[in-house]
Amino acid sequence: MLLRLPHELKDIFHEWLTQHYPDRAARVINLLREMRGGKDYDADWFTRGVGQGPHAKLIANRFVRTVKRLGLAPQRTPLRTDLFQPPILKGDQYRMDL
Repeated sequence: MLLRLPHELKDIFHEWLTQHYPDRAARVINLLREMRGGKDYDADWFTRGVGQGPHAKLIANRFVRTVKRLGLAPQRTPLRTDLFQPPILKGDQYRMDL
């Protein structure tokens, strides 16, 4: 997941970055824009959390390797549909399964 900077946060983040890291602010902002096709934020549903380009791929590869190295890969268990019971609607009778 790449840093998301919607319009409300963009100016606050740029100001904070310039205040606390003035020597790196321009580089960080330019890298973020490079991964967003020149924009600070892309509101498109399938692209707003994912970057594009070589830097985004590098971050994704580092993340995948770290997850594997630390053993944090999610353990997927099969979905159990036998536990599902339809909700009881107002006015319906309760079931008496024994």
